[in-house]
Order: sequence, then structure tokens, then C-alpha cells
Amino acid sequence: MTFYFAPGSSSMAPHIALHEIGAPFEARALSFAKKEQRKPDYLAINPEGKVPTLVVDGEPLTEVAAILFYLAKKFPAAGLLPDATLETEARAISWMSFVASTLHPSRRRGLKDAVEAFTAADQRLGARDWALGKYSIADIHLFRLFWRNHEWLKSEGATFPRLDAHFARVMARPAVRKTIEAETAAGYELP
Repeated sequence: MTFYFAPGSSSMAPHIALHEIGAPFEARALSFAKKEQRKPDYLAINPEGKVPTLVVDGEPLTEVAAILFYLAKKFPAAGLLPDATLETEARAISWMSFVASTLHPSRRRGLKDAVEAFTAADQRLGARDWALGKYSIADIHLFRLFWRNHEWLKSEGATFPRLDAHFARVMARPAVRKTIEAETAAGYELP
């Protein structure tokens, strides 16, 4: 597997999952500042010029949720889907859709929308330690968006006690620390 990512971007979520599953992969960092995602070599792999892209047996797979779901199903021993029931899979997709459609774009719409979106996520998490009851791809996806926004939201006085506790639990995972170290070494270029 070859994984194309931009440090600190949404591609961080599948990067964490790759470290969680422990399967060998080649990581290729792309620089947004240098517009490497727009170069012909990369556009031949992903014509949309977005990250992430996971190339498996020569075939590209794109979109965070799809890559997370693929990795969880392909490597079930990693436990990134707590069980293989239809209900659990549907809840995972529901969480990942919520993260992608509600949390992700909220920052661009401004502080008010971001606070509303993350308040909804905090309430949705409820008293559970993990989105699906056990650590999963839904937690990885949720973590990455909160990781990206939590300092900004805190600096504005917003509080999310359930998300803060979730954040601390996810940060304690070795695969997460390994991913952050790898992405820090590659260099963050996000605003």
C-alpha cells in the first residue's frame, strides 16, 4: 500500500488507522505550499488533486471515510470496527458522515457554526468513552477534526468536556503519537 498525505490535513485520520493496523505501507507526503497535489504525477493517481489517496494493488482509493472503512474491514484483527454487524457498520458510517459533512466545513463558516457543530458532537458522544462503544474508525475521524480545531475553539472560550476527554484518550494511543511524530517530521503547512 502507498499512502499519499499532507501533514496535519484530513489525511491524518487514515494515517493513524494505518499505524493502528500495523500493515506495511509506504508514506508519501505532499506539500500544499509547493502544490504537489496539483502536479501531473499525482493527478494521474487522483485527478481531483486531493489527499488522502491510498493505492492498493495499483488502484487508488480516495476520501477519508472510504479509506478508514476499507482498512477496518481489510484488517479486522486491528479491531477498528468493534464488530461486523450491519448496525455497527451503519453507526460508523453515520459518525464519519457527520464528521465530514458537519464538523469539517464548520471552521470555514466561522466560530459560531464551529461551536454549534462541535457542541453537537460533544452531545452526540454522550457518556461513552468511544463513539461506537469501543475504539474505532469513527473515533479516529472525530479525533482528527477536534485535533485540528480544539486550540482555536478553546482560545475563543468554547468548552467540550466529552470531546476533551475523548481527545485525551485518543492522544494516549501509540499509533496516534507515531502518526503525529511522522507528520511533524514531514512538516505542517496548514493555516
